[in-house]
Amino acid sequence: MSRIDELIAELCPDGVEFKALGDVGELIRGNGLQKSDLADVGVPAIHYGQIHTHYGVWADTTKSFTSPELAARLRRAKPGDLLIVTTSEDDAAVAKATAWLGDGDVALSGDAYIFRHSLDPRYISYFFQSEHFQAQKIRHITGTKVRRISGSSLAKLRIPVPPLEVQREIVRILDQFTQLEAELEAELEARRRQYEHYRGSLLSFADDVERVPLGDIATVGTGSHDSKDAVPDGDYIFYARGREPFRLDSYDFDERAIITAGDGVGVGKVFHFADGKYALHQRAYRIVPDERVDARFLFHFLLADFARYLERTSVHASVTSLRRPMFLEYSIPLPPLSEQKRISSTLDSFDALVNDLSVGLPAELAARRKQYEYYRDKLLTFEEAVA
Repeated sequence: MSRIDELIAELCPDGVEFKALGDVGELIRGNGLQKSDLADVGVPAIHYGQIHTHYGVWADTTKSFTSPELAARLRRAKPGDLLIVTTSEDDAAVAKATAWLGDGDVALSGDAYIFRHSLDPRYISYFFQSEHFQAQKIRHITGTKVRRISGSSLAKLRIPVPPLEVQREIVRILDQFTQLEAELEAELEARRRQYEHYRGSLLSFADDVERVPLGDIATVGTGSHDSKDAVPDGDYIFYARGREPFRLDSYDFDERAIITAGDGVGVGKVFHFADGKYALHQRAYRIVPDERVDARFLFHFLLADFARYLERTSVHASVTSLRRPMFLEYSIPLPPLSEQKRISSTLDSFDALVNDLSVGLPAELAARRKQYEYYRDKLLTFEEAVA
């Protein structure tokens, strides 16, 4: 019998009570902190977007700060509070949470809630990742382009509340998985930096190499579908605006193409390399090179260089976006086709070492994540006590 089983048998033999979040704590909405208010020194502060991109299960230091004068007017989380994002363009990221474990208070922006409670903070944060929580929250998400969940809806979501000793033992076990995953991620990130450095050197060309506008060597266009057109079991990949492709039961294109988002999530990032039948979102772009260009060479060059070009040319409004002329005018080096193929073959081999989920460190990390998700959901599943 495991330590968890022993604790449950001793402390809650008749099952675990489930309670609504609103019954075990208080939800306090963040306010007034903009990205432009963030600084390198001052009072610890977290913008909701940073919870999506920077913070994990818990945090005890902040990436950013804000001025004491502004912080005095903001709502602040106390040590042990949970910080919950309420908006995203991706349902999976709505209600992403981080437990704040710092020594003092931290200011929190709008589009996020502070959850003040008496449970183990990391236990709640792990529960917010669980399959059981995700299945509950999906019914309460609203909105079209921007997806969101309200504080009143969060308050209705139910959480198992075992005794603190059980919560802490679950946290101890899941922390071990998290630490192992973090070590593997750090090693993989070091390899990726090494690969990016090598890629940069391979894709740097002398002045005698011809440079041409992308529009002269490739067809650039958008699709016609919307995300609502996706179906659960379609036969064809549907490249949309986010990182993960959907499925459709029809296709528009049959070709080798480079796919990138036109606005919204990850604007301008090169997400996919299509080879065969696929459909395309109306705000995503397809880049199809002609016979003078090795498609994989162009793919690697865009990965390495296009983001810097976007910083100078993309349209910044409420949503940063790209326009077709920006692609057409983008300058591409054009060494001989044989040299393009040599470079792309070399970079494909390096790319597999850091990104291919079937080999090496990526495969090991993927296996550890699956193992962690299995045990997390198993540890956070309880028999509910009869009322």
